[in-house]
Amino acid sequence: MTIANEIEAPMRLEGKYKAMLVCFVLGLGSLVAWNSMLTIGDYYYQLFPKYHPSRVLTLVYQPFALGTMAILAYNESKINTRWRNLFAYTLFFASTLLVLVLDLTTSGKGGIGPFVGICLLSACFGVADAHVQGGMVGDLSFMCPEFIQSFLAGLAASGALSSALRLITKAAFEKSQNGLRKGAMLFLAMSTFFEFLCILLYAMVFPKLPIVKYYRSKAASEGSKTVSADLAAAGIQKNTNQGEGDEDDTKHQQRLSNKLLFFQNIDYAIDLFLIYVLTLSIFPGFLYENTGFHGMGLWYAPVLIAMYNVWDLISRYIPLVDSLKLESRKGLMIAILSRFLLIPAFYFTAKYGDKGWMILLTSLLGVSNGYLTVCVLTVAPKGYKGPEQNALGNLLVLCLIGGIFAGVALDWLWLIGKKDAF
Repeated sequence: MTIANEIEAPMRLEGKYKAMLVCFVLGLGSLVAWNSMLTIGDYYYQLFPKYHPSRVLTLVYQPFALGTMAILAYNESKINTRWRNLFAYTLFFASTLLVLVLDLTTSGKGGIGPFVGICLLSACFGVADAHVQGGMVGDLSFMCPEFIQSFLAGLAASGALSSALRLITKAAFEKSQNGLRKGAMLFLAMSTFFEFLCILLYAMVFPKLPIVKYYRSKAASEGSKTVSADLAAAGIQKNTNQGEGDEDDTKHQQRLSNKLLFFQNIDYAIDLFLIYVLTLSIFPGFLYENTGFHGMGLWYAPVLIAMYNVWDLISRYIPLVDSLKLESRKGLMIAILSRFLLIPAFYFTAKYGDKGWMILLTSLLGVSNGYLTVCVLTVAPKGYKGPEQNALGNLLVLCLIGGIFAGVALDWLWLIGKKDAF
């Protein structure tokens, strides 16, 4: 089957809901490994109490994610998306497995050696994250908006699922000897399984769905070179026949440069940067180290993390209701800037408020993060051709990761004036 034939007489676009489910699982797998390390933070704080593991691991992770994403965004039009995403899920799988192996070989002992090993694996997660988030968001940007919404919901679900499983394993092993460690190990084993499942789904299921084949064929007809391997995996060969319409085809396949795309959408880029600057300046470091215990002991921080993750997931489905979706560029910017009022709110609540107010603020942080992220990433690609949408998706993810990195760095400012901070 050739691309030309696929475009002229496409099959009924079957498999939309199946594709949405697969996108959800792929999104879950894109962050479940990293969320595993964040969610077992209570275990790492027991092993490495003086090293600020939640903050340090995030600070190690982000430069690798940002640097890798910058390189990939610059070269996105030359990169094989299929192998890029398969490499990412395989690296996630291997790194998560090695986190488990590292703990088993050291018998759960602390010290600088195991901590350095965990930091190196955190860097691997950063490299994998840059590959898969840019690759998947770029790929899904030229498909229907429900796919990218499902993928983004899967990202949030990884946090919610991680928190739920962590609370269950923590409760199950709480009274047993080395219960915290046993719960963490079981949790990491589950995460490793999810990553393996994502490899199979992306390699064998997703490219063969009729609706996915149609959108990728359409992108290829508009000049996209990143989908060729996925089309080949689906049994679609590129039509190399030359005809009289070559000049028209060349004009049809011309695309805007990355620079022009960026400046046309600079407000969306700033939106995503600011969303994640704020979120990561509070989550997870502040919630682990600056909120106290309030009668809940070691359960307080995991409960706060769980509340953030659950509301982040729920809010990513709100834009599916057209009347509730915010599409105004000015409205998005105002909503995103208003989130910065959460900084003094968290500060004074941590100092003077009780756990109820902190849980409410954490939920509000999650709701605004998920809702605004989906609104920006589903609205921005509209009106562009497939290759341009792919490029724009990569550029927006670069800004998102840049915001995460800046937020992680600013998170350390909460330690100013805190006794025994370093």
